[in-house]
Amino acid sequence: MLPDDFADFISHLTDNAKLSVQHADAIARGSGNAYIGTEHLLLGVLAQGSSTGAKVLADVGVTLQRAEDLLNITPQHVVVRTGAVGLSETALLTLKMGWEVAKDHNHDHLGTEHILYSLLKQDNARATVLLRDMEVDVDELIDGLEAHFSEMPGVSEETTAKNGVKPIRGGALATFGIDLTASALAGELDAMIGRAKEVERLVTILSRRTKNNPVLIGEPGVGKTAIVEGLAQRIVAEDVPDHLLDKRVIQLDMAGMIAGTKYRGEFEDRLKKVVTEIKKQGNVIVFIDELHLLVGAGAAEGAMDAANILKPALARGELHMIGATTLDEYRKHIEKDTALERRFQTIVVKEPTLGETLAILKGLKGYYEKHHGVSMSDQALESAVYMADRYVADRFMPDKAIDVIDEAAALIRVKQGHKPSKQREYLKELKGLNEKMEEAVVREDYERAALYKQRISQITEQLEAVREAQEAKNPIVLTEQNIAHAIAVMTNIPVEKVQTSEARLLKQLESHLGKYIIGQKDAVTKVARAIRRSRSGVSSQKRPIGSFVFMGPTGVGKTELARVLAREVFGSEEALIKIDMSEFGEKHTTSRLIGAPAGYVGYEDGGKLTDKIRRQPYSVVLFDEIEKAHPDVFQLLLQLLEDGQLTDAAGRSVSFRNTIIILTSNLGADAMTRETALGFHNTTRKEQQALDQLHLRNVRAAQHELEKFMRPELINRLDGIVTFRALTRQEVGKIFDLLISELQERLVRQGIGLVVSPVAKRHLIDKGYSKTFGARPLRRAIEDELEHAIAEGIISGIYQKGAILEARVEKGNLTLEQRTE
Repeated sequence: MLPDDFADFISHLTDNAKLSVQHADAIARGSGNAYIGTEHLLLGVLAQGSSTGAKVLADVGVTLQRAEDLLNITPQHVVVRTGAVGLSETALLTLKMGWEVAKDHNHDHLGTEHILYSLLKQDNARATVLLRDMEVDVDELIDGLEAHFSEMPGVSEETTAKNGVKPIRGGALATFGIDLTASALAGELDAMIGRAKEVERLVTILSRRTKNNPVLIGEPGVGKTAIVEGLAQRIVAEDVPDHLLDKRVIQLDMAGMIAGTKYRGEFEDRLKKVVTEIKKQGNVIVFIDELHLLVGAGAAEGAMDAANILKPALARGELHMIGATTLDEYRKHIEKDTALERRFQTIVVKEPTLGETLAILKGLKGYYEKHHGVSMSDQALESAVYMADRYVADRFMPDKAIDVIDEAAALIRVKQGHKPSKQREYLKELKGLNEKMEEAVVREDYERAALYKQRISQITEQLEAVREAQEAKNPIVLTEQNIAHAIAVMTNIPVEKVQTSEARLLKQLESHLGKYIIGQKDAVTKVARAIRRSRSGVSSQKRPIGSFVFMGPTGVGKTELARVLAREVFGSEEALIKIDMSEFGEKHTTSRLIGAPAGYVGYEDGGKLTDKIRRQPYSVVLFDEIEKAHPDVFQLLLQLLEDGQLTDAAGRSVSFRNTIIILTSNLGADAMTRETALGFHNTTRKEQQALDQLHLRNVRAAQHELEKFMRPELINRLDGIVTFRALTRQEVGKIFDLLISELQERLVRQGIGLVVSPVAKRHLIDKGYSKTFGARPLRRAIEDELEHAIAEGIISGIYQKGAILEARVEKGNLTLEQRTE
């Protein structure tokens, strides 16, 4: 199938070029080929002896006779006819490339010289191989044609861009460069919203006399490339100083330059040609995305890399360059090469705030509405920003927010993507008309092709009218629910969690936590109040959401509360980051939290804590058994709790403002052992009062122990010291009920019911509660006594779907009785 613009460029063929294509067709027919190949096009050019292309080839000793001999083609078999057999993909690409070259040089015709040039630029084309077999220096021919193009007159001034922006001139730069100013003029770039400060800094550096090469440094997705595109748009809009008005921003494709360079010196040759063309044109600003690729690029054995080739031109000011890279890559590659680094001026591009991201989405929504055929409400955009910030942890704004609205709109489009039958009829007719028009162009029946083109325009208008009527009748609106669904798809977080209102969640936080944390009403209330205070904006927004020390006997729910907080506040238990402080008892191990200093083993591995928070900023961080840590750890905690951030060994700031910090401690646990025993056996009000008094004494004793161990300035920065109570038998019974209900849910999925008698419940509680370990062994007792017996029965086939199992106690042992209903 021919490209949409084939009719456009084929109509610009010169007489000699048309005859060349016809002769190529005749040669293909005579040789028994179904399609015109590049070798046939070359022979067609040679057949027009008076053409520019034939003269260029004649100058290097290439004649039609010589080429026909090599291809073993007999002239008498060549009969020129009207109508063509068709073009091969390579031949079609050759003609299209020829027209692009003509346009790049401001020529209004496609001649044999342009066809020859595009043939020569294809290393593996049969025509190029044929010329090499004739010992022709292809590169020399290319250089000669480029010089010829530069001397050829262009089209009239009226056809140039209204603001003077012209397309890329030259071979290598045209091949490996993308003219962003031309793209901006054509309206192909998305609008740049905000970033005025960064663009102004970019313009200022470009205006310097020396060291006028800016490099944009920032995390992936913060908008570095968009800033350069914004500069191109400002040049087109003439919103730059006078000395930048005639500049063109050209993005260089480093990967494209390296691709296909099999032999040493090929890459250097390509790059030198690009630099030469840039010097010659004098108004080019080169943009290299992923600037760190310069270091080592193309450096085969004994060859120079791109950075060393460009250094002299950068030093002399002959090359104007903008780079973009991440902070990590800049430090790893650019900073090590001080001679390269000093040529650049850095601009740090920070992640935009949520407000700035919302403004960006509002500015871009028109592009996405048009592409997806949906309407986006401001509420949906606000939800996209909030949910992307909260749930998409390993990405950066605004990229992740843009991805969310794109994903949400795509999901709607796929779901409602079936077009009405009328639209399908028009699309089918358009496809057929396009094919007929292309066939007419190939046959050079331009009158019929014009009729087809006119009909295509009419059908397109009718199709657009039907679409608009359909959209007006059934408008598709992107809602907050669609955003939540997209977030759920992207993160695998259940959509119910994503859709939960934070205000409603915080208001009911005590009841949500109290379902799973039994017997710790004071602890739950203190934690919930601190979190509400932070999320409402009343307390400092620079510090973490909440910071607590959990103290109390083992097995009363300290770690479980941290786990439930992660699930209820942040949507998943995976949001719990547990750091065992016994691993950080030595002075040298402290650095593992934020990363080893430069030069030490593990420097590139990052920090155990900081890396996890960078990937998952919404987390509960549990520092378990804090008393086992080295005192230097408390210096880090002091900074974390005061400023809400830590700086890792690589110099990156890591924010803890969306985390809940929990320190657990066993200080004073010995004194609490008696409370554990008394709590389990208390049954009367008098015993409860004695337990309350003992708990108050233990709270004071534990806090006194904490004050002796922890510095006052650290304690003062905590939101609360939470001392957990010992559990009563009644509370242990509630924990047992929770564990059994979880087991019952798992068995229901297999079609098996489970009933536990009161005697069996007492038996398992007695087995599972320990004065030393609290309720922690209770789960193990249920596993050993109950789950193991059920598993054995299921595997052996005794317990099958529909069975109801009752747990009883006989002669001091737990038994299972099966009954069916």
